[in-house]
Amino acid sequence: MTGRMSCADDAPARILFFADAASVHTRRWVAAVVERGAEAVVITRQPAEVPGAREVIAIAPGNDKLTWFKALPQVRRVAREVAARFHPNLVHGHYVTSYGLWAAMCGLKLPTVLTAWGSDILVTPRESRLMRCVVGWSLRHADLITADSMDMLDAINGYSPQAPCHQILWGADTDKFVPGDPGEDFDVISLRSWEPNYNIDLILEAFSRFLMLRPHSHARLHLLGGGSMQTALEHRVQELRLLQQVRFHGRVGDVEMVNAIQRSRVSVSVPTSDATSVSVLESMACGLPVIATDLPANRQWIDEQGGWIVPVRDVDAVTQALVNAYDQPAQAAQMGEHNRKRIERDASRRGQMDAMWQLYQKLLHPVTPRIQRHRASAR
Repeated sequence: MTGRMSCADDAPARILFFADAASVHTRRWVAAVVERGAEAVVITRQPAEVPGAREVIAIAPGNDKLTWFKALPQVRRVAREVAARFHPNLVHGHYVTSYGLWAAMCGLKLPTVLTAWGSDILVTPRESRLMRCVVGWSLRHADLITADSMDMLDAINGYSPQAPCHQILWGADTDKFVPGDPGEDFDVISLRSWEPNYNIDLILEAFSRFLMLRPHSHARLHLLGGGSMQTALEHRVQELRLLQQVRFHGRVGDVEMVNAIQRSRVSVSVPTSDATSVSVLESMACGLPVIATDLPANRQWIDEQGGWIVPVRDVDAVTQALVNAYDQPAQAAQMGEHNRKRIERDASRRGQMDAMWQLYQKLLHPVTPRIQRHRASAR
C-alpha cells in the first residue's frame, strides 16, 4: 500500500491491535511482542485482561455480524483517541472478516498487518458475496498479511493482495509443552473446542466402537476445550454408557493441559475445516502421535511417520486409527518422537515470533527510504 507513514529507525514498536482479547492466541501474541520490546494497546469487542498490554478497550459488545459494520464510526473515533495518547506506529488486525475490517478502516494512516485465523479465509467468504467482498477489500488494504497454513496463503493470493504474504504459525511453546511419561492405561485426548466443526460427537462414537473392539484396554477419553455443545455431548456420553471412560475437563490452563497431554498415548483432532491447529502442534511437541482429518493444513504437519490421516467424518477410520495406536505402542511412541523433533525444528513459538518480529521491523523501517536518505546525504 502507498501513503502509509513509516517511523524513525530508533522508535520502538507501538502496536495497536484489533483482536479478541479473550483469545489465548491474542494474549500470547501480545506477550511475545512486549517481550521483544514493543508496546501494545488492544481494541476488542468483549473486555478481557491481556497481560502486557498497556490498555484494553472494548467497543460495541455483541456477537451478530451486522454490528461489526455499525461500530465502524466508533472504531474510527476510538482509534483517533488512542493515537493521540499512545502514538502507535503499526496497526495489526487479527481475523480478516471482523477485526481485520476494523483495522483496515480505523482511519489511521499507518502500516497495517492482517493475520488470518482460518475460517475467515476458508469458510466465511463462501457464505455470501458480501463477506467475500469484505475479505478482499480488507486484504487489499493491508501492508503485510500472515496466515498459519499454506492453503490459507493460497486462498489469500486468490484475492490479489498487494501486500507480501508470509506463513507465521502460532507455534508451540517447546519449553512448556514437552514429552512426559504416559500412564499405564490407554488415555486418548482431544484438545478441540466443543463446537460443530470439531466433530467431538464423532470422536465419542469412534471411542465407543474402539472399546467394543478392545474391551480390556482400560482406555479413557479426555475432552478439553469447552464449548456450546457440552450438554449435547454429555447426553451422548450417557447414551453410549461411557460415564466412567469419558472425562470432560473443559477449558484449562497450560499446566493442566500439558499434564493431560503427557499422560495420554494419542491425540485426536478431526475437524471438518481447519488451518494449522495449535493443539495439534502442542500435542506433537509433547511427543504424541496424532489422528487428524485429511485437510491440507493437517497434511502439512502429519505424515505417516507422525500419525494417521483419516477422511472427514469417517468414524470407522478414526476407530481403526485408535486400534492401531493401541495395538502398536512401539510404533506410536516412535511417531511421537518424530513429531517432537519436527516441532522443535519447524514450529516452536519462540522461533515463529522471532520471524514475526523481523517482519514488523521491515515494515516499520523500510529499506528504500534509508537508501534514499543515504544517497541524499552523499550529494
